[in-house]
Amino acid sequence: MTKHRPLKIFTGNAHRQLAEEIVEYLGVEVSAASVKTFSDGEINVVIDESVRGADVFVIQPTCTPVNHNLMELLIMIDALRRASAQRITAVLPYYGYARQDRKARPRDPITAKLVANLLTVAGVQRVVTMDLHAGQIQGFFDIPVDHLLGVPILAEYFTSLGLDNMVVVSPDLGGVTRARNLADRLGVPIAIIDKYRPEPNVSQVMHIIGKVANKRVILVDDIIDTAGTITQGAQALLEKGALEVYASCTHAVLSHPALERLAASPLKEVVVTNTIPLASQNRSPLIKQLSVAPLFGQAIRNIHRDLSVSTLFA
Repeated sequence: MTKHRPLKIFTGNAHRQLAEEIVEYLGVEVSAASVKTFSDGEINVVIDESVRGADVFVIQPTCTPVNHNLMELLIMIDALRRASAQRITAVLPYYGYARQDRKARPRDPITAKLVANLLTVAGVQRVVTMDLHAGQIQGFFDIPVDHLLGVPILAEYFTSLGLDNMVVVSPDLGGVTRARNLADRLGVPIAIIDKYRPEPNVSQVMHIIGKVANKRVILVDDIIDTAGTITQGAQALLEKGALEVYASCTHAVLSHPALERLAASPLKEVVVTNTIPLASQNRSPLIKQLSVAPLFGQAIRNIHRDLSVSTLFA
């Protein structure tokens, strides 16, 4: 690491385990800070070491509880800015509010843009994130945004399984680019589920575009939230003659009743990454979790050394 600009890595309470994995990859330690909540719910942050002139990275996915984790991040950034850090980079493996990225109806907020504004005003000078629900969120910032992809990690795992006769399926039309990326890496065809979503977290499978009969199917999405889309899709694919169905995603939100739906579904396995910590109630033999720590660690190393990170987006 460069001597003229020391590297400091901080974390809030959202996902300390991931932060520990990242610093282990980098061969450093998590910098000293205390992040506590007062009895009235206010958050208190104390930075316990000098950051003057340092290149600071704050690792904090804004997952459940979203508002609390976001406030921890904003307050820590403010503390670091006031302590004269030279550069502050927010590392958000999961970007909360990303699904509120446009006005779908009159008088809707665009909360993903609001979060971008809050981060920038707090003092962030760069953002590193993974698989934004809407890629255009990068344009909500007037600072550099490094958008990493989870598909290479998923592709490596499915390659290791040695499955034959595979097809990658997008659970909706919006995820076709992601499905094609995974399919190209695996060297297999794709199919698409055409669905109708009358309201948030409610979907209805319409029909399947492509050949899935006698295939081993990999359903891929960016987020599994309540698991309605994935489990309905899996059932529809088996009814169309699929041999078995795997589900995969980058962000395992797993809101209630996701685990019950997954357990009752015909899915062979659910492959996710650790951008979000798996709560104890969401742990299941059905779920396989892959680590994003090496990818984020390499991104942090390259940014700190002023090297290109574009190769990490491929």
